[in-house]
Amino acid sequence: MPSTTIRAFRGASRTMVRELGFLQDAWAPAGLAHAQVHLLLELSDAGQLSPSQLAERLRSDPAVISRSLKELQNKNLAEAESDPLDRRRRLFRLTEAGAAVVRGVHDDADAQVRQALAVLAPDEREAVISGMHLYGKALVRARKQALLRIRHIRPQDNAAVTSVIRRVMPSFGAQGPGFALSDPEVDRMHEAYQAPRSDYWVVLDDDDRVVGCGGYAPLEGGDGSVCELRKMYFLPEARGLGMGAKLLTTILDSARAEGFRRCYLETLEHMSRARSLYERFGFQSLDAPLGATGHHGCDRWYVIDL
Repeated sequence: MPSTTIRAFRGASRTMVRELGFLQDAWAPAGLAHAQVHLLLELSDAGQLSPSQLAERLRSDPAVISRSLKELQNKNLAEAESDPLDRRRRLFRLTEAGAAVVRGVHDDADAQVRQALAVLAPDEREAVISGMHLYGKALVRARKQALLRIRHIRPQDNAAVTSVIRRVMPSFGAQGPGFALSDPEVDRMHEAYQAPRSDYWVVLDDDDRVVGCGGYAPLEGGDGSVCELRKMYFLPEARGLGMGAKLLTTILDSARAEGFRRCYLETLEHMSRARSLYERFGFQSLDAPLGATGHHGCDRWYVIDL
C-alpha cells in the first residue's frame, strides 16, 4: 500500500480526533477525563465488568484502569462488589449518577455526529458508516493477527496438529473413507513432510498453541510438475484474521521455489469461505479431479499456475 495512502488516512483520522474534541483533557459537564468516560461507556454496555476485563476491552494498562475506577468510585459514578463465583475478584457497575452521566455523553455525542452527517448526501452517509465499520473490524483483525505467527512444523507439534485436523474436518462433514482425515500421515505430520519437495507449517497463537496448519507435497499420480495443497485448516478462533492468506502465500511461494509449475487442491462445495480464499488467489475451478489422491469424498477441485 503506498505511503501516501497511509498518510492521507492518518490525516483524516487526526481531523476526526480534533473535531470530536478527543485532545481535550476532560468531558466538561462531568469534569471527567476521556479515559474515565470510556470506562463508564463500557460498564453501561456490559452491565458489570472486572478491572482486567475493562483493561482488555480498552487495550489499556490494568494499573491505569484501577486508578481510574477508584476515581469514579470517589465521584459516586461507579461501585464495586465481590464476584459471587470468585470472592477475590471485584466487579464494577454504574451507579445511578454514573448512568445519568452516560446518558448525557450519548446525547452530546449523538448531536455532534448528527450535525456532521447532516451535511452529507444520503449515499455519502452510507459510505462513511460502512467505512467506519470496516476500519473498526480491520483494527480488531490486525491486532489479533499480530498475536499469531507461522513456522515450520516440528516433531513436538504432531499431537497438536493431529488434534486440529481431527477437530476441524468433522465439523465440515469431511470424515470417513474418501477424506484426508483417513490418511495415515495425520498422526505423524512432521515425519510425512520431511520427504523431498514437501513442506508443512503450523500457525501458533501467543501461548504457542497450534491453531492452524497447512502444507504441500507432490501430487500423487501427478507428473512431478504439480504439487498438492494439503491439510490447511484453522481452529475457529484463528479464522477471519487474514492468516489463511498469509499461510497460503507462504505455501505457494515455497512450492514455486521447489520448481512446481502448478498447485492443485481438493475441497468441498459447502466450505465457502475456504473456496473464496482460493478464488481470490487465482485458483481456477476444475470439472474433475487430478492425480490419485484417494479423496473421492471431495466434490470441488482447483488449480493455479505458479
